Amino acid sequence: MTTYLLSGGSPDLVGSAARGAVISAFLVFVGLCLLWVFTLATQDDDPERLYVAGRSLPPVFNGVAMAGEQITVVILVSLPGAIALFGYDGVSSAVDSALALGVFLLLASRIRATRRYTLGELFSLRADGPGTRIAGAVVTLCIAVPLLMVQLRASGITAALLIGMPTERAQLVCTVLMGFLVTCFAGVADLRGTSFVQAAKVPVALATLAAVSLLALRLFNWSPGSLVSAAMDKSMSPGGYLSPGMWTHTAGLGTFGTLSDHIVVILGTAMMPHLLLRVSASRDVPAARRSLSVAVGLTGLFYVLLITTGFAAAAVVGGGRIGAVDAKGQGAPIFLASEVLPHDSTGRVVLITIVACVAFLAVLTAVASVTFAAAVSVTRDLLGRKGRARIGIGEPTVLRLSVVALCAVSLFLTTALHRYPIEFLLAFSLSLAATCVFPALVYSFFWTGFDRRGLLWLVYGGLSLCVLLTLASPAVSGTEYALLPEQDFNLFPLHTPGLVSVPAAFVLGWLGSARPWERTTHRRHTAPEPPPRVGAPGARVDSDKNVVSG
Repeated sequence: MTTYLLSGGSPDLVGSAARGAVISAFLVFVGLCLLWVFTLATQDDDPERLYVAGRSLPPVFNGVAMAGEQITVVILVSLPGAIALFGYDGVSSAVDSALALGVFLLLASRIRATRRYTLGELFSLRADGPGTRIAGAVVTLCIAVPLLMVQLRASGITAALLIGMPTERAQLVCTVLMGFLVTCFAGVADLRGTSFVQAAKVPVALATLAAVSLLALRLFNWSPGSLVSAAMDKSMSPGGYLSPGMWTHTAGLGTFGTLSDHIVVILGTAMMPHLLLRVSASRDVPAARRSLSVAVGLTGLFYVLLITTGFAAAAVVGGGRIGAVDAKGQGAPIFLASEVLPHDSTGRVVLITIVACVAFLAVLTAVASVTFAAAVSVTRDLLGRKGRARIGIGEPTVLRLSVVALCAVSLFLTTALHRYPIEFLLAFSLSLAATCVFPALVYSFFWTGFDRRGLLWLVYGGLSLCVLLTLASPAVSGTEYALLPEQDFNLFPLHTPGLVSVPAAFVLGWLGSARPWERTTHRRHTAPEPPPRVGAPGARVDSDKNVVSG
């Protein structure tokens, strides 16, 4: 059996004296968030207003909300921990995530110009029909459910640690409670309502990260150089902290594994289905470009603060102490918040409470966005008009039921697998987005010869390849950090399949659309017969000495 994300022996960071105040403040914040969401929920049955806010969101506001889509609880707790433990490799992962919006910027204008906002509708640009829409819905669900599981798990564990009860049972209870709260939120939310919460989350998260970083910097006399030097000294490998190669998931083929991770993180983060809804809410194409410009700037600032927080955690807490609690370092920001102020101060309790509230806001908005996008795809692509007419339920009702069903399934799977490290599912979701969505959209926008067969080959072939390569990877078996470390069917040496699956998806899309074997066969059957020889029976010579068939 694998170790838990945070072991039962994790320290109580809050303390018994302050636990009541932290829990009370946290519950008040949760109640206010839910009340706000119910207030923002629209009663309009118009699908366009429900799904994309009537395409009326102002550019700057939508850009801030788009930046909020990048602030998830997994990113908040994972990246600082990765930097604290693995130095250069963690920073590299943060840079990849920041570059993702730049990749999305290349396709955002074309996506907005189509006025389509689900994968099934975008897949139908070159190949209309129910099969392409179903393929879009299948990919969306395969991306969304693993992503929801990781978010719910991280939220439960983080909540348990923040309220001072880091035992396995408390983690499980917190995961279930957070799942129910998120389900209530997602069940009544629409894009307009989530946009307001996303926009409010951005300044709160940035201010919290900045405050924690400045408090840590104060301990080193406001010297960034001293902070980085202390981070190196307290890391698990001072000599290699600022060099590549410390990442624990580095498997065979070295540089190729790193390149595969870069491909998956950059392309996968850029192609998340909920970003399609967000860019479709812009008023027009110029507004979409402006929104993305705002989002890129704010996201860049967010990742700079995350990198600073990671170095500060290594300098103040120490890589060894962080790694002893969690091999992936996901407790790093919480440890840092508990160490930058004196343990008997009121400010420390306030800071831990704020971190807890930011974490809850992050999981609330992230899970709601992913669930909402997947439910829209189920409603429009999987069921369609005929399916909804057959069951006799209106489109908004189908959407709400889909949201509840998706949350329920994800929560059930998360609790059923709570003893296992399922963090690799995040990389799996990103791999699917990079493999099945990015090549399909590139072909749909830039190649007029892309057709239905090519799309289906690309989507289902890429999906199958991602599943098979992930199952055969070190993330599932054969290593100490794997899902099943006691088993060993590790046949594929890379932690992520992107280096193989993304080029293979492009090839499958081209083969299915171009069908070069059919053109070769056609040429063979329609090749011209050789001209008859001069003087042969049935041939004559005209006045210009040309041989002509008789």
